[in-house]
Amino acid sequence: MTQVALSHEMLECIELCRRCHLVCLNMATGHCLEKGGRHVEPEHLKTMLVCAEICQTAANVMITGSGLHRQMCAVCADVCDACIASCRDLDEIEECVFACERCKNSCEAMTTV
Repeated sequence: MTQVALSHEMLECIELCRRCHLVCLNMATGHCLEKGGRHVEPEHLKTMLVCAEICQTAANVMITGSGLHRQMCAVCADVCDACIASCRDLDEIEECVFACERCKNSCEAMTTV
């Protein structure tokens, strides 16, 4: 079985996507549900859950070595940006904003690789 050689940058992006998936899912189903109020508004929770899912999918696509990673990473960067905007004004959710920012920046770089 032949493995696809992934660049250092792509491996880093995969890890940042995985981290963002973990943080968004954990914060949405833990912190936000416990906090209540604006943290559980449907559009906010949906954005966080979609972000988690698209980050996981982007990581999986990059792992395959498919050239389609460019399109997936572009979508992932856009969704991370939406999640950042949704989380920015809520308290105690900086970890999510930080994970999304790192993932977004890395995914944007992957759209040209």
